[in-house]
Amino acid sequence: MTREEWIERITREVVRVLAEEAHEMPAQTPRGDGLVDLCRDLGICRLGGALGVEPGPEIASMIDHTVLKPDATRDDIERLCAEAKSNGFASVCVQPWWVVLCADLLRGTDVRVCTVIGFPHGMNKPETKCFEARRAVLDGATELDMVINIGALKSKDLGTVERDIRAVVECGKPRAAVKVILENAYLTDEEKIEGCALAKAAGADYVKTSTGFGPGGATVADVALMRRVVGKDMGVKAAGGIRDAESARRMIEAGANRLGASASIAIVQEATADRAWAR
Repeated sequence: MTREEWIERITREVVRVLAEEAHEMPAQTPRGDGLVDLCRDLGICRLGGALGVEPGPEIASMIDHTVLKPDATRDDIERLCAEAKSNGFASVCVQPWWVVLCADLLRGTDVRVCTVIGFPHGMNKPETKCFEARRAVLDGATELDMVINIGALKSKDLGTVERDIRAVVECGKPRAAVKVILENAYLTDEEKIEGCALAKAAGADYVKTSTGFGPGGATVADVALMRRVVGKDMGVKAAGGIRDAESARRMIEAGANRLGASASIAIVQEATADRAWAR
């Protein structure tokens, strides 16, 4: 069996098992190949519940403070970095051009520098994404948010999708964590499950809901589904349309352990004042 056939069979089995569970049918490991057991044993998928994250004012440490708009200026990026330092955000997420500046401004702090690869549509070749990843790491990026080849996923070309993700993982690691943006608004639930399983198979660190530039953003249902597929040993990043503390709290309760937001300051201020975060 080729690697592409192996990936496709495992991914299809993940889809089947979750579909059965959705209809309250007991999911049985198939006789013969035992694909579900193989999937679990190899760490590609772990079917589980939501991640047990307790919301609180420390939400700042879960936020990628983001400015990806094409007309952002140097002043905007300098302000972003100053806000990230003063609030203790997980990272700043910026376009590749700004990585060198951010790495310089954030040197000596705990704030990481995140940038985007194959952004925003994901239709670059794997070799191009690899080059982008290497260049970003050389410039000082420590996290890479890559967009999958959406067309390949929707065409059921699962081997291409896995190779595309793996190219960025291999070119970015060990110095940079890789988050895989599925752009869920374009996908069916089955395709979201396939995308998560492929990201896991390729060795990525997170799956992510959206670019923020597509037709829709993060939803509670999508975050819960993604967490269920990847389990507790892989990250889930919710991004797109998270503008207040209540939205952030719902995403965390659904299983997100990283949030992408441009309204980060407002979210933290609301969370600090909101008693719901102290429950």
